[in-house]
Amino acid sequence: MLDIKFIRENKEVVAAGAKKKFINIDIEKLVMLDDKRLKELKVVEDLRAEVNRVSNDIARNQDATLKGQLIEEMRAVKEDIKTKEEKWRKTMEEWQKMMLQVPNVPDISAPAGKSDAENQEVKNWGVKPEFNFEPKNHIEIMNKLGMLDLERGVRAHGFRGYFLKNDGAHLSFAIWNYAIDFFTARGFSLIIPPVLNRKENFLGTGFLPEGQEDLYKTQDGDYLAGTAEVPLMGMHGGEILDKKNLPIKYLGFSPCFRREAGSHGKDVKGLIRVNEFYKLEQVVLCEANHETSVKFHEELTKNTEEFIESLGIPYRRVVNCGGDLGLGQVKKYDIELWVPKENKYREIASASYFHDFQTRRLGIRYKDENGKMQYAHSLNQTAIATPRILVSLVENYQQGNEGVLIPEVLRKYMGGKDSIK
Repeated sequence: MLDIKFIRENKEVVAAGAKKKFINIDIEKLVMLDDKRLKELKVVEDLRAEVNRVSNDIARNQDATLKGQLIEEMRAVKEDIKTKEEKWRKTMEEWQKMMLQVPNVPDISAPAGKSDAENQEVKNWGVKPEFNFEPKNHIEIMNKLGMLDLERGVRAHGFRGYFLKNDGAHLSFAIWNYAIDFFTARGFSLIIPPVLNRKENFLGTGFLPEGQEDLYKTQDGDYLAGTAEVPLMGMHGGEILDKKNLPIKYLGFSPCFRREAGSHGKDVKGLIRVNEFYKLEQVVLCEANHETSVKFHEELTKNTEEFIESLGIPYRRVVNCGGDLGLGQVKKYDIELWVPKENKYREIASASYFHDFQTRRLGIRYKDENGKMQYAHSLNQTAIATPRILVSLVENYQQGNEGVLIPEVLRKYMGGKDSIK
């Protein structure tokens, strides 16, 4: 959420940012609604002040007739206050609803564009494998090696269901354990958060109201998180942090749930787009400084890239265009892994920074060196997501009839095995 003072003083900038993100919001209407809200609030406060003043007069007045008259007058004023308060509350609700729809202003370096097709490549790493045989896709490879069962997965779960079996499951655990060692060595505290979360955490992180159709909702009005970012940000909701503890760096490990609404016919085969998966997520809370946010954005991205490089999987990094940025994101990178059989790159991780957009909604603050209260800045970056990474891993390391090589860094987590046959 942006500060209304910032919105009022930078109407053109905020409107231009919304336009760049292809988000329809009438900033002039919001400012007019804010004027109305403040005007109605003043009326209510003036009436309350009058009631308080007259109440004091009544307490001091010894004339029973005059006291009775004042009491009757105050009854009428109190009824008027109820009417005016109800009017103000309705305006306030409308104002709050509009405020939640105002997007964060994207960084000037975010390219123009309407969809992910217009994201721009800024880095390319690794040598794409060349095979002396016809390469197979991950489904064929993993089925043959007894690592995956999609047919029974659909039978048990429905559309997009899967079972990871044997070395498919072992390989996932190897990736998780290696990732935990890799990222905690970079100063991250490991957290296993709850994935069943209150609505407020989704509003605070910007996944509601826009992303509601992609969330699983319980009968109690709570939701299942699609990323550990949601509970890790909610973990400090309403807190005043100690500045000397910043930055706070978390590595969250959790199951994740996404309905994949609107993508029924997209990526329907295999492990690319599933409803439930496991993910390790980097989350950072830092001081309210743009340069600091930019520094951590690059650092988090570098962490994930070095992790992928250690696995030896070719990848590229793209900077996301305005139309591919979420409501709260200032800037975002996607990291995409090479998928040989499809002859294309597929997204595996995203890195975003938000300035104080999320922390303002969640009430996460700290006192600066001058004793002034500031909203912290927040960032997040996927460390690694499974089972999606298995798609690129097994396809890039396939050895024809000889199975799949295991990346060297994972072998100690696989009991010393160098391949899956």
